Order: sequence, then structure tokens, then C-alpha cells
Amino acid sequence: MPLLNTITTPYAEAFLQVASSRKEVDQVIEQAKVVLDLWNNCPEFSDAMASPVLEVASKKSALEKLFADQVTPSFLNLLRLLADRQRIGLLDAVLERLLELYREQRNIALATVTSASELNEDQQSDLLKKIQSVAGTDKLELNLKVDPALIGGFVVSVGSKVIDASLAGQVRRLGLSLAKVS
Repeated sequence: MPLLNTITTPYAEAFLQVASSRKEVDQVIEQAKVVLDLWNNCPEFSDAMASPVLEVASKKSALEKLFADQVTPSFLNLLRLLADRQRIGLLDAVLERLLELYREQRNIALATVTSASELNEDQQSDLLKKIQSVAGTDKLELNLKVDPALIGGFVVSVGSKVIDASLAGQVRRLGLSLAKVS
């Protein structure tokens, strides 16, 4: 990953500076999350952008048609630049790095919550309060994931801290305890 960061960090830092000078950081960050979600959930899009077969002009044209009315001009310029430099296949890594830098600047902790089923609004807000006390900060961003293999409960990771309150984790710990007794 360090090699990937050496490629993505300059793009992310420069884009964050441009967005900051134009006073559109919050808007750009929200757009980055939407584009990243599209990239991760639409393999046709990400595969096409990463394809060495498609020409740069075709990729730029597709990006402009998709995002011209959806993102700021500076964001569209980033997409064009990545396409021109044949780095558009790394768009997800650039946007992830952008979000990391933004969180670092604003001292926002990222908490990833993986649950066995989707959490409703009340569960999310209750969990958010508990995670804030564990993380020691009020500035917290939740990344929610669903993994039915957990059977029940959830797993929370904030930085290097991991809290496993899942049934699968309890079964695993019980199995380890029984193995030590034998």
C-alpha cells in the first residue's frame, strides 16, 4: 500500500487544496463519497475506467457525460486529469486517500461497524454515542457494513481498537477456551 499512497497522495492533496481555495471542501467530500460508492457498487463502471483497451478520450467523454451535472468543476477536472494521465483506474484509491486526508485535517475518527443485519436509525444513534466514548472524540464518521456470517451482533473498529460483540466472535472465543481446557 505505501507505493499506492505515493501515487495517490499528490492527487488527493492537490485536489483538497483546490477545493479549500474554492471553499467547496464539504461539498467535494460528499461528492467523493457518492462517486466512490458508485465505483465500488458498479463493476461495469470501474472495470471500464480501469480497462487498458478503452481510449483516454472515450473515458473522458464517459466521465463528462456521467458527472458534468453531478460534481463541481474542480472535481470534474480531477477526473479528466486522472484520465489524461492514465490513472483513472486508481480513482477509488485517490478518493479513499482524499477522505483520509480530510479526516486527518478535521480530526475525524472513522469507525467501521459490521453488523449481522442492517441497523435502524435508533440503533445507529445509540451505537454512535457508545463509539464516541470509546474513540474519545465527538467527531466520528460511521462506515456501516452488513455481514450475515456474524450471525448476530456487530464488530466495531476505530483505528487500532476492535470491539467484537458478534455471536460468531463469541462462538470463536468459546471454542478457543474449550481448546485450552482439553
